[in-house]
Amino acid sequence: VLDSQYGMYVWPCAVVLAQYLWVHRRSLPGKRVLEVGAGVSLPGVLAAKCGAEVTLSDSEELPQCLRNCRRSCLLNRLPHVPVLGLTWGRVSPELLSLAPVDIILGSDVFFDPKDFEDILTTIYFLLEKNPRAQFWTTYQVRSADWSIEALLCKWKLKNIHVPLHSFSADKEHLASSSLPGRHTIEMMIISLAQSDGT
Repeated sequence: VLDSQYGMYVWPCAVVLAQYLWVHRRSLPGKRVLEVGAGVSLPGVLAAKCGAEVTLSDSEELPQCLRNCRRSCLLNRLPHVPVLGLTWGRVSPELLSLAPVDIILGSDVFFDPKDFEDILTTIYFLLEKNPRAQFWTTYQVRSADWSIEALLCKWKLKNIHVPLHSFSADKEHLASSSLPGRHTIEMMIISLAQSDGT
């Protein structure tokens, strides 16, 4: 999905995560959703259209990404969706003052291994504040030795792998777009290892 007028590109991971949201759209009204690393924000915009209370965020150091978040909201007639600058790994006033969340969304945030620890630091902080929340994330496997298992263990997080076929995201064409590299896209749901109070 390419918007040449604005130079905004939607990555395949975002389309797959949006498909998961669409399949679960009846559970979204009233849910408090935060999208991290939102960029063009397809998943967050869709969640808002489905009735969730959405906040979009991207790095405060990337003003172009924050502009893209705002532009996506305006193009989709969602002028009141808040857009925040949140930088992974940094405990900022914006992060500390975030309202409670039920679902955190992140598509293709596990892109550069040097950022993995910072991302999980931020996710852990959010899940500690919201112990029943879940982090729904799609990512593209770019390397055979790519793994966040050790980091999840370190941060006392658990993950559930969600097979793409379970939400009809394993099709060659999804949302009218051909998905290059679709076979390397994975989805998981991350939560606190002891989120059930045990």
